[in-house]
Amino acid sequence: MPRGLYVYNSLSRQKEIFEPLNAPFVGMYVCGPTVYGDAHLGHARPAVTFDVIYRYLIHLGYRVRYVRNITDVGHLEHDADEGEDKIGKKAKLEQVEPMEIAQLYTDRYHADMERLNVCKPNIEPRASGHIIEQIEMTQQLIQKGYAYEVNGSVYFDVEKYNQLYRYGILSGRVLDELEAGAGNERRQLKQQTEKKNPHDFALWKKANPEHIMQWQSPWGKGFPGWHIECSAMSAKYLGERFDIHGGGMDLLFPHHECEIAQSNACFGKIPAKYWLHNNMVTINGQKMGKSLGNFITLRQFFSGKHPLLEQPYSPMTIRFFILQSHYRSTLDFSNEALKAASKGYKRLMNGLKYIKSLSFSAPESVSPQEKHLLEIEEAIRQFYQAMNDDFNTAVAIAALFQMLKKINQLFVGQIQPSLLGEDGFNKLKNYFITFTEDILGLLEEKPMYPEKAIQLAVQHYAEAKQAKNYAKVDEIRAHFKEMGLVLRDMKDRIEWAYDEN
Repeated sequence: MPRGLYVYNSLSRQKEIFEPLNAPFVGMYVCGPTVYGDAHLGHARPAVTFDVIYRYLIHLGYRVRYVRNITDVGHLEHDADEGEDKIGKKAKLEQVEPMEIAQLYTDRYHADMERLNVCKPNIEPRASGHIIEQIEMTQQLIQKGYAYEVNGSVYFDVEKYNQLYRYGILSGRVLDELEAGAGNERRQLKQQTEKKNPHDFALWKKANPEHIMQWQSPWGKGFPGWHIECSAMSAKYLGERFDIHGGGMDLLFPHHECEIAQSNACFGKIPAKYWLHNNMVTINGQKMGKSLGNFITLRQFFSGKHPLLEQPYSPMTIRFFILQSHYRSTLDFSNEALKAASKGYKRLMNGLKYIKSLSFSAPESVSPQEKHLLEIEEAIRQFYQAMNDDFNTAVAIAALFQMLKKINQLFVGQIQPSLLGEDGFNKLKNYFITFTEDILGLLEEKPMYPEKAIQLAVQHYAEAKQAKNYAKVDEIRAHFKEMGLVLRDMKDRIEWAYDEN
């Protein structure tokens, strides 16, 4: 297995060798969803991306504490410091309590993630359950001189912070440039008399009487700012300094930039060593998102009920589609790409189904051929090399298809297991299953009919074929086609497989 895992660190803008702060323990915090609507493809991408990262780190022998939060308060419209709370607004429209909205869409998010075979995080804290921690952190920032209170709201003083540290270290934004572009905001501030500067951001907001979600604080009734939530929760469960902070590229600024500023000012250290960001999902070249109104929910993908969808796409097809691209590249939606992903996924599942059914046996007179073992070992090496190169699942899948060629040769009888040797056969079988299921998280989506019923239909097909009842043969084939399956006539047997067309 190739040694050395390299990850692209958004903080340094380069690939770095992965060296945990306290190996073999790894702390990973990933920003989770704001639960005011159903999850869409843009939510699935970070979930699947960091699920694979989590799985691979465990495979390498690390003991990972994976924390992914639920934002159920404080995330205002347009990611700003003014406006309505996204969940509160939805609650008003539905005429229910905000926590009903949060609970409903948290449950639906969990159900969607389960269908995508995304592992549950070790800890899943809610923002509303950590108000005390957020208040305490805000108090510390005030005491250290990095925050100020105005009319019951508390803001982070970016210019004060920038005297000692560097605001913009993650995003590359320069405070002077932010200043230059803030002329209109400065004029508005003179009238509002709230923030000292337009780039200051809220740690705590005073709640208007009509604001539904509010808590008592040293500054009066209010609610936390969006950014302070993740800083407080990551520090509570992973410590002031941990290994990996992940999320979508759209969170890099301002959310993660503000997290760094808050934590650095409070604890004197940047919270995470490695900052990993997945790229966007686009639709017609534009970012897919709820705020833009151009999203397709996962449930719509699964059912096919959306004007832009030509057919339903199964959860594992969606997962395979996401993994076909490197997580830092843009993922563009199209029916053509999803259909191709469906074919690729079914090809892998046919190989998985077949290799699981095989066991090694060899006549004593047959010697293994070294070339087969070398080809298997090379494919295994390529898989690890790809994953160790910043979790490049696209190249890793290509290595899987190299292994699949060998499996298909076994399937059609082009080669016998004996030619691989017992060591080669076991490597092919065990690594293919491990890579596909345990690391990439791709599982076989079982047919709607029980295996016994399918085998009985295969038997009827064989009998009809032997009796030369071709009308019955065609009828059974058509029935299998409707189930998304095909029949394969082999030299010595008949097998069913998933239809790859």
